[in-house]
Amino acid sequence: MWSLKRKIEREIKDDVQIKFQRYEQVTAELVNRLGLEKELEGHGGCVNCLEWNESGSILASGSDDLHVILWDPFKHKTISKVRTGHQGNIFSVKFLPHSNDSLMVTGAADHRINVHDLNRKETTHVFTYHLGRVKRIATAPNIPYIFWSAAEDGTIMQFDLRCTSTTTSAPNNILINLNAHMGQYAEAKCLAINPIRPEMLAVGANDPYVRVYDRRMLSCSSMQIPGDNVNRYPWDHPHLEDIEGEVYSLPPGCAQYYIAGHLPQKQQDYKKRYRTLASTYLTFGPDGSELLVNLGGEQIYLFDVNKKLRPRRFDLSVLGTNGIVKENLAPPTNGFSLHANGTNGVVKTSSSATRSSYSSASSSTAVDKASDRSVDLPNKRHKGEPKQLTPLVESLKKHANTLFEQEEYKRSIDVYNQAIARCNTSAVLYGNRAAAYLKRKWDGDLYAALRDCYLALTLDPHHMKAHFRLARCLFELAWSQEAFDCLNHFKHRFPDYAKSHACETLDRDIKAAIFSQTEAPGSKDHADHRPEDGMRHPSPRHESEQEKELQRNACDYSLRFCGHCNTTTDIKEANFFGSNGQYIVAGSDDGSFFIWDKNTTNIMRVMRGDESIVNCLQPHPSTCLLATSGIDPVVRLWSPRPEDGTQNEREVNNSDDAALANQKRMNADPLEVMLMNMGYRITGFLDVDEDEGNQSGGPANCRTT
Repeated sequence: MWSLKRKIEREIKDDVQIKFQRYEQVTAELVNRLGLEKELEGHGGCVNCLEWNESGSILASGSDDLHVILWDPFKHKTISKVRTGHQGNIFSVKFLPHSNDSLMVTGAADHRINVHDLNRKETTHVFTYHLGRVKRIATAPNIPYIFWSAAEDGTIMQFDLRCTSTTTSAPNNILINLNAHMGQYAEAKCLAINPIRPEMLAVGANDPYVRVYDRRMLSCSSMQIPGDNVNRYPWDHPHLEDIEGEVYSLPPGCAQYYIAGHLPQKQQDYKKRYRTLASTYLTFGPDGSELLVNLGGEQIYLFDVNKKLRPRRFDLSVLGTNGIVKENLAPPTNGFSLHANGTNGVVKTSSSATRSSYSSASSSTAVDKASDRSVDLPNKRHKGEPKQLTPLVESLKKHANTLFEQEEYKRSIDVYNQAIARCNTSAVLYGNRAAAYLKRKWDGDLYAALRDCYLALTLDPHHMKAHFRLARCLFELAWSQEAFDCLNHFKHRFPDYAKSHACETLDRDIKAAIFSQTEAPGSKDHADHRPEDGMRHPSPRHESEQEKELQRNACDYSLRFCGHCNTTTDIKEANFFGSNGQYIVAGSDDGSFFIWDKNTTNIMRVMRGDESIVNCLQPHPSTCLLATSGIDPVVRLWSPRPEDGTQNEREVNNSDDAALANQKRMNADPLEVMLMNMGYRITGFLDVDEDEGNQSGGPANCRTT
């Protein structure tokens, strides 16, 4: 009995110690002191991938120079330089678990996967199964000998080193064949294994959907390497050919898709502006419940793989005939489960005077003020609304309101985020933040505002402003029929404001939009639009019925992080920083890397990490140490600097300006972006004070997204 008691006490003590270590590894104080520790020189080209060993004693880096360098990160010295045998840029490097850091796997643009014995200093396996560039290698903790690969031939392959065959014309290790579902232009861009639940495999492709599979329900199949592979033209999309009799469909229930709720329709708008949506990196969080995705051409998204949030895109069924919210949705624990982002901004209205009518409305009614000028409105308090905000939250709300009135919309959103993080049951805070999103109009802000309106109405069904803004969100998202229904609900619920200037103006514009959509030749309901990849392949995808069903049932995201730009390279990472994933880090096309507080989604720091583009960011497994790389042929190490008062020359002092410049960059003309990346400065584009570290960088030599 005494022995059992001591064991329990020891377990509790160890658990407390582990939790303490996880929280204290990376803290706000340490993040605020982060600075450049050392530049590791030795590569002769872009550094495309970084990987720590399990203990953090070795850092591996792969480069365009076809070498992998093993570094001692604490002595800042080269341990060894590995000749990989690749003939193309190295995009992924991984240590195999339980090999005492002696086995390393590399994947490259030459379509090959090589396994290296570091002790014997030789390449033991060369796999030539893939026909496209190998973009990512994934391993699972506690699973030796096995690894997985994602390549631009549209396949996910599984390799077991206990099966020694390395050459075949019909590889039989195809775990997932995206071509059978997405069509012949499918490309697998990235993949990750859940560290806590290794049966979960996440895949990012050249579309905005993120796919999570249960490996236990999958079995490997065979595909045929085409006989004319050698004679293919360089612009032909490489893909393995199906073998008659092989089944490439997915077992029911083995896959779950995720996507930001506004993107299935907004893909069409992005295509018109030559923006490709493709996942460039994804990773699971430390506890396995979260999936972080860096979506090229868009923002960074966090999905909760346990809660599976439903999108809010077209659903007005939550509103009854009297406009009262039917379902009783609990607010998120951190205030952000219905936070969203990612569209292209403003949808053109059918009336040229619409926007000016919102900003110049002369009526003194509450709805007119609700449209733009004011964010607060005295609502009757109902169940779910706190009787009184704490003094701190009330102060934050007033400060955010002041910033809103000063048209500082980005800053006002940041302050609302802080307030909601402290009080996630206030309908007023969600309603006010929705108003700020509607004014800022960054990529995805319209959808973010829509979700905030739903949350506000869930907390307070009588929140008049939230109801009116919901109709406006639907209209600006081009969901005109839903906007019409929502506004009718509003007029029925709040008849005193049905004749207000703002309400009548919105009503006219919605009806005009419905009429124009009805009269447009070949118009279809937006729910019937299927996503296409028109950037590189003008012909539409031929998706399987199973794929369409999985896309229809895709889950929405819980958080999003914006401020960076990801349109130029297709290997740009986003990662958790801190053993509990307290912070998010990602590189950007402007040569900076960003650090966000996950709780509030606000930017904490912006650091100058490369002369051109930061692609890779890999946190040390147990210390507040961050490794980054990009176009420059160096690896940079970042750690907390001494508090001696010296200036951090790598600090970008105005993160708001940096974020705004990146929004402009993402929405710029593709020719301007191309010229800028070649070293030309475009007058009027990204004219930011060079002292702030936001000037355009040098040429980018990596293939674009």
